[in-house]
Amino acid sequence: MTTPADTAPRIPEAVHRRRWAILGVLMLSLLIVVLDNSILNVAIKTISTPAPTGLGATQSELEWAINSYTLVFAGLLFSAGLLGDRLGRKKVLLGGLLVFGIGSALAASSGSPVELISFRAVMGLGAAFVMPATLAVLMNVFERDEQPKAIGIWAGGVGLAIAIGPITGGVLLDHFWWGSVFLINVPIVIVALGLMIWLVPDSRDPKPGRIDPVGVVLSVIGLVLLVYGIIKGGQLADFTDATVLATIGAGLVVLAGFVVYEKRSDHPSIDIDYFRNKVFSAAIAAIALVFFALMGVTFFSVFYTQSVRGYSPLQTGLLMLPLAVAQLVFAPRARLVVDRFGNRATTTAGMLTIAAMLAAFAVLEADTPIWILEVIFFLMGAGMAHIMTPTSVVIMQALPREKAGSASALSNTFRQVGGALGIAVLGSVLSAAYRSGIEDKLPEAARHEAGESIEATLGLAAKLGPKGDALVGPANDAFLHAMHVTALCGAGVAVVGALVVYLFLPGRTPAREEKETDLMSADH
Repeated sequence: MTTPADTAPRIPEAVHRRRWAILGVLMLSLLIVVLDNSILNVAIKTISTPAPTGLGATQSELEWAINSYTLVFAGLLFSAGLLGDRLGRKKVLLGGLLVFGIGSALAASSGSPVELISFRAVMGLGAAFVMPATLAVLMNVFERDEQPKAIGIWAGGVGLAIAIGPITGGVLLDHFWWGSVFLINVPIVIVALGLMIWLVPDSRDPKPGRIDPVGVVLSVIGLVLLVYGIIKGGQLADFTDATVLATIGAGLVVLAGFVVYEKRSDHPSIDIDYFRNKVFSAAIAAIALVFFALMGVTFFSVFYTQSVRGYSPLQTGLLMLPLAVAQLVFAPRARLVVDRFGNRATTTAGMLTIAAMLAAFAVLEADTPIWILEVIFFLMGAGMAHIMTPTSVVIMQALPREKAGSASALSNTFRQVGGALGIAVLGSVLSAAYRSGIEDKLPEAARHEAGESIEATLGLAAKLGPKGDALVGPANDAFLHAMHVTALCGAGVAVVGALVVYLFLPGRTPAREEKETDLMSADH
């Protein structure tokens, strides 16, 4: 049986003194990884514009620009976490940042959508090594009693990145070419590398055991097949397609093989028994479900604000500010709510808030006062903060400190797979609902291509000149209907998440010792 780390001080004094500075450096590293995806959301519309303004990327190429990153990121996260535990987290962090910086510089100079997709995959490779290592280092520089506070600030950093991303993207797109949204990462990477070499101590698992090459290969193949199948289903807007079903099925079979192999191995990459702890499993599931709902929403809300409402990329970024401000304000304070009401009440309320706000998207029309959208975003951010901080603390404290990289990688893997599923599934719901609403209004020759998205329809309308004006109203109506359907699907997923955390997360416990027992004892 694996026991969690004891509560005696184990951090060297020199490291303990500079722990907050180290947290700042870790957040800077995390910032660019998260920032990049939120910046790209604002740049989607510009990149889809024909050259010289953009790359003339189609809807499916845009999805691949987002998903090539996600595919590599999700596929390698788990292996990257294991490597960090084994080789040293600082080394892995430095290597990941360097690769991410090089990928960013290459993405900025892409001459075609295919090049952009390839270089985004390189960025995903770097990011896979950065993300789990930041949380793993955090667990090794803070004592157990300070970890919830540090994780709260770390989660608030994610909120900050979500805020800065769209605004930075909007400012850059207003003044420079689209590639600047990637080039901005390079100076941040250089600063982060310098600070990391200077401040961050190295740490690793003192007893990593033998390498598990079969487990690592199975986890990568299984995750890549699963995420690829999901993405493909989203692109075709058809999850019953034979290729989609075969790929997802193959991914699930390989992951099932991974679980069986790990259970029988005497040196597993991950102790599958961790998942027998209901609290640990419920916290992981909650993170996956919240990102499923949120990633799908951010994807369609950009088209709502820019295509239907006519806001610029910078204005769209500013409109998303309340989502991030709420996270920034509430994430570091969520532990106080947990102390008062317990994990179950806090996370269930957070999930139900997100479900209600997603359902609220179903009442938005082309002329709804914009402050209503702002209130929705703010409450959504507040809900998210009260899920992310408690569940991250539960996950990171359920495993011993030596396995911090694996714990962080597991939660990040589920977050990414949830996010990829959200974009693919909710994206395909949006696509299918939009196509059925607009198809009969389009000229037959252009029906397939122009019915793919509101951007494609508006592109056709612009080409047709004055005759195309008649398409703008129907395109907006079809998109709004599709957005309403999609938002309600997302709300349904969030309700399932609320049920999971209500049933399995621990309630309020009177004593700290009891709380730690509830959160951490592995159910062996």
